[in-house]
Amino acid sequence: MSETDTSRPASAPALPKVLAFDVFGTVVDWHGSIVREVSALRLPVDPGQFAIAWRAGYRPAMARVRGGELGWTKIDDLHRMILDDILVKFGLEDMDEAMRRHLNLVWHRLDPWPDAVEGLRRLKSKFTLCTLSNGNLGLLADMAKRAGLPWDLILSAEVFRHYKPDPEAYLGVCEVFDVAPAEMMLVAAHQDDLAAARACGCRAAYVERRFEFGPTLPKDVSPDPANDWHATDFLDLARQLGC
Repeated sequence: MSETDTSRPASAPALPKVLAFDVFGTVVDWHGSIVREVSALRLPVDPGQFAIAWRAGYRPAMARVRGGELGWTKIDDLHRMILDDILVKFGLEDMDEAMRRHLNLVWHRLDPWPDAVEGLRRLKSKFTLCTLSNGNLGLLADMAKRAGLPWDLILSAEVFRHYKPDPEAYLGVCEVFDVAPAEMMLVAAHQDDLAAARACGCRAAYVERRFEFGPTLPKDVSPDPANDWHATDFLDLARQLGC
């Protein structure tokens, strides 16, 4: 965003104490990472379409848990359920168990966006940073280790047994750090996630990830005035927050 853009509200709010980050799409490039792995495996499919199809099953699978159709199920297992389904749709139903397990763990090996690590390091100089992801703890730990993501704490829907956008997830972060909702800010590339956080009294910072779904499906990254902050990336957010 250029210097003439209004990324910061005219009456800037007081700064939060804790920044909680959505991860898939906000911190890491799930689409590009899956395309990379599918291409490396030389699967006879369009890697981009395969990535989109796999991600498309994410919300419906979580809805089955949130609606009570399934008991608590961690994301690794939901990802595997979705994978088994789309392998049939893509004509890959003969893939063996070892390959299915390896491919399913691609979600542990997602690459960060180019600005993510340095941006987080800068933000960490002033704020406490944690994840607030629907990804399970083991997945998030593996991802952080591989990518060098400098979290102060890894939190997950698994801790609260509630997937976002259930309010228990956002308020759970506040409880962990013993802060008021207004002292916690969710950082995300998804307006619905931010709206759910705001509904709990938490702060909201939108980060543009225009190509989250790949170069052929750019997202609308227009600012929402309901958010406290709007940034082009983590480095821009760090600049705006004085880091």
